[in-house]
Amino acid sequence: MKRSEPMSESYYYILLCLARGANHGYGIMQMTERLSGGDVTIGSGTMYGATVNMMKKGWIREILSDEPGLERRRLYQLTEAGREALLAEIARLRRMLKNAEENTLAVRCSDTGDEERLVDIHPIANGVNDFEHNTSPQRSI
Repeated sequence: MKRSEPMSESYYYILLCLARGANHGYGIMQMTERLSGGDVTIGSGTMYGATVNMMKKGWIREILSDEPGLERRRLYQLTEAGREALLAEIARLRRMLKNAEENTLAVRCSDTGDEERLVDIHPIANGVNDFEHNTSPQRSI
């Protein structure tokens, strides 16, 4: 299985937006903000640089609009290579989430009652707390 490199949030959201259909830069920027719940905002400079790089990678292509009066508008369209890159990133993110879910447990903080904290469940499940029982200093190998 080919190992995929992590994709930037900008690249991920641009490809995700284009998976819904061809779109222009400003439309992708707006859709990204909406899809991410406002967590990711793509500026025009980032958008321009990302689209140029993704066209070089063959992930997207530039097409012209067929909308009357907007024929000169630049649209971006996902290619097959771009679809494969997006699917590889989604699979990578799913693996990471699965690893997190299998190795952590969300617990409520006793002092606030509403804050969540992640705790490693393996030592706890085995009845061993490495922090309490390990008195030897850590060494680099």
